[in-house]
Amino acid sequence: MAIVNSTLQRYLPERAVGPCFELIKNNSVHLKIVNHRVTRHGDYRRASSGQHQITVNASLNKYRFLITLVHEIAHLVAFETYGRMIKPHGKEWKRTFQELMLPFIRPEIFPTQLLPLVAEHFKNPKASSSTDARLSIALKAFDEAQRSEKSYVFEIPLGSTFRLYNGKLFKKGNKRVKRYECIELETGRLFLFQPNAEVELITD
Repeated sequence: MAIVNSTLQRYLPERAVGPCFELIKNNSVHLKIVNHRVTRHGDYRRASSGQHQITVNASLNKYRFLITLVHEIAHLVAFETYGRMIKPHGKEWKRTFQELMLPFIRPEIFPTQLLPLVAEHFKNPKASSSTDARLSIALKAFDEAQRSEKSYVFEIPLGSTFRLYNGKLFKKGNKRVKRYECIELETGRLFLFQPNAEVELITD
């Protein structure tokens, strides 16, 4: 998909369109907007031809789309600046992500209820914004599609059974610091879930 300003306007906050277009153009990014993927919001890869390809899920709301797009461009810039032997989400990437994101952290782009959480997140950005439970839950409020039958792990009762997107069943246990201990029913193995993990509560 050839990305032009009119395309980006569908997916980004209005005041972020111009700066994002410049980032895409200046870094020779081939941006593909793709169907929803459960396991990732976006990714970056350098093709054997040397082309920089970034994909971002079309299903993301405009604020998460912005964060994801800049996240992936930060991978490209960090690799080009520091070499391809750096850790994908190491200190070089974090520094680059912070620098690229800084111009967007302002009230003309993010709404009042999101701005403080975004600013706090970028003091030490994580590998995924989804691991920042407070920010992830706040971003979710701007999704167009309602969650309908989906629940967050922190919302469901202790001891209840839930299903993941892959069909596996778990029983919710106690909270350990920030995450919840959950037992996979088929294997009896213990897993730790982020409080904002989306699951299907089993009520039978």
